Amino acid sequence: MRSGNEPATARSPLRLRFWLSLWGLIWAAAGTAAFSLAARPGWAAVCGALALLAAADLAVVVHRIHQGPHYQPGPDIPPYEPPRSER
Repeated sequence: MRSGNEPATARSPLRLRFWLSLWGLIWAAAGTAAFSLAARPGWAAVCGALALLAAADLAVVVHRIHQGPHYQPGPDIPPYEPPRSER
């Protein structure tokens, strides 16, 4: 049943994002090193930028995981309504 507030209550699979970010960081760092050794500065810069992006995503994911089960729910935690703020 749709309630109309799905984007506000959507939850991300943080463990999956963690491993995918780590995998991307490893490959982007390896690409940066390989293209630097092969004297391809353009491709090395692209891989370096991807490595920075993956590292930033990894930092956000680790921060969210450390925030606890409210942001990293398991199958035993039901969906919740977002907090209502009076404006």
